[in-house]
Amino acid sequence: MKKFDVYAIGNALVDIEYHATPHKLVELGIDKGVMTLIDEQRQNSLVAQLGESHESMACGGSAANTIIALAQMGARTHLDCRVSSDMTGQVFARDLHDAGVNSNLDFKPLPVGVTGKCLVFVTPDADRTMNTFLGVSAELDSSDIDVEAIKDSEYIYIEGYLASAENTRDAAIEARRIAENRDIKTSLTLSDPNMVRFFRESIEAMIGNRVDLLFANEDEAMELANSDNLDEAVQLFKKLSRSFAITRGREGALLFDGIALIEIRPNQVQAIDTLGAGDMFAGAFLYGLSQGMSFQQSGDLASLASAKIVTQYGPRLRAAQTDALLASFNAGN
Repeated sequence: MKKFDVYAIGNALVDIEYHATPHKLVELGIDKGVMTLIDEQRQNSLVAQLGESHESMACGGSAANTIIALAQMGARTHLDCRVSSDMTGQVFARDLHDAGVNSNLDFKPLPVGVTGKCLVFVTPDADRTMNTFLGVSAELDSSDIDVEAIKDSEYIYIEGYLASAENTRDAAIEARRIAENRDIKTSLTLSDPNMVRFFRESIEAMIGNRVDLLFANEDEAMELANSDNLDEAVQLFKKLSRSFAITRGREGALLFDGIALIEIRPNQVQAIDTLGAGDMFAGAFLYGLSQGMSFQQSGDLASLASAKIVTQYGPRLRAAQTDALLASFNAGN
């Protein structure tokens, strides 16, 4: 039996969330609905303009959100990332540890620098817009990989945001190669349409010949396929991955288990914040698979969990909420 159900590698960021109108985003010069990389000066300028109006601050990053969701559900997890020794980085490392996530941060001194931050703007339509300064996370490289943790995992999970720099991309590729050489199942998320739009070659290099499981939302999938037709994206995904999950918001999700397409029904809720919905879907889906559930069951659980997260602000459920969600799912409610 392996020590970990899922190993992940990704950016470590502190999410600072604001409520904003589309007009406010235009006023600030921010592109709505996507993740945009910015430098520290631009981020400091935005924070100064926004003042003390943020609603919440939490440790995040795509892979971190997914792996914490897995840990809360009871999975055994490991995350490799990079933060600095500043106060924010120390809080991040402690938060991972308290969530029950094993991490490379537990075993080595944190470097000097600035921990990455992501300004998250939630508009009244529940859309999320992100402006990210990666900070020391941009320096993540192959030296941050815990090879033994990968060897002792059932799955690895790679976030697409690592495509934005050569060193982070190479770390993702190295993690995938280590896993492939040991017949460990590989999974990757495209993360954001802008990652595909501006870093297509790096995304394709991270996928390699084929991964075992590919996650994307509908926009990301069609961006990768250079098409506005979901069927064309599905055909491409069948070539890139042995199985996949494409989330479709209010339309549910479309899965491929390697043999057949499976439609997952949506859970109708009033969404107020879609931040972390895709991360939660991936976490719950991987939890289901790692615990022996079928693709259908894993998709149903992931749909339920992602529907729950969008009814509140922030990318994470509380532990008690996760327990209640699993109890309800297991009871067939």
